[in-house]
Amino acid sequence: MQTSPRSTLVTALVFAQCLACGAAGDSNDGGKAGAGTGTAGASGDAGTAGPGGNVGTAGAAGAVGAGTAGTEAGGAGTGGHWRPAQATTFYWDLANTPPDNTKNVGAYDIDGWGNTQQEVATLHARGVKVVCYMDAGTYEPGRPDSSTFPTSLKGKAVQGWPGEFWVDVRAAGPNHAALQAIMAARFEVCHDKGFDAVEPDNLDSYENDPGFDTTAADQLAYNEWIATTVHGLGLAVFQKNDLDQVVALQPSFDGILDEECNEYSECSSLAPYTAAGKPVWDAEYKEDGESTSAFCSQDVGASIIGALFALDLDGSVFEPCSDDVGMTN
Repeated sequence: MQTSPRSTLVTALVFAQCLACGAAGDSNDGGKAGAGTGTAGASGDAGTAGPGGNVGTAGAAGAVGAGTAGTEAGGAGTGGHWRPAQATTFYWDLANTPPDNTKNVGAYDIDGWGNTQQEVATLHARGVKVVCYMDAGTYEPGRPDSSTFPTSLKGKAVQGWPGEFWVDVRAAGPNHAALQAIMAARFEVCHDKGFDAVEPDNLDSYENDPGFDTTAADQLAYNEWIATTVHGLGLAVFQKNDLDQVVALQPSFDGILDEECNEYSECSSLAPYTAAGKPVWDAEYKEDGESTSAFCSQDVGASIIGALFALDLDGSVFEPCSDDVGMTN
């Protein structure tokens, strides 16, 4: 599921933390080295570098490897990730792979499966940051990893999206480790293609009818796990959905992408992000009768970066507000 008018229609492999690994350099530029700085263990594990740097060589007797300077723009080491400015401008296209690469914005949010490493590099060459869309709350047919979802992970059908089902995000669920393994692998895809951030979709199953007795606490724990896992890969992460828990989630996420906060009078709930100096992106839809003249002044006044899109997010409509123009990131 890519998007819809409302969140109901929008859309333990836990990475072992190497206690002895060197932390990578806190660089947002691919040309800087990710130097190992952690305490080395007996095995002398190497410092881990992100897309912009090579992995450092493990040292003998506990030496920490230093990441070699990288060449791919936008890369970040595991010890640091892109921290988008509050005024970061954005363009959202989940239908085209590749999208139209000519938009005058600082960040693109595009499909993580369909777009290639070369497409990410192409956008990086323009100075654009790239966000990786990955569904994290529902099962979608036809994705490369769809066959790996255990049947018991799938709950009730998602209204309006044939073949799509809510998944069991409860930590006490019988296949939670399998869910974590699937999602961790998805975020690795984003990392390996060189993306700067992840947009995990459908993080609000408890507010719908998922077919499980999912609670707000279950959802909060899962969403926080996602943020921690994505950050562990050296990527930023944007909150999607679950506005009722924004106050609790804001410290774990680097920004938020909301659909139609003006249409549904919920823009005020995004204030914790603007107060923290983090970007708030608002997508309003032409099919719902919205127009930039109706919402842009409110978005700009609230430090929200807004734009009008087509519901299919196919690039056919992109009318940015005055603060969603220019390559700011």
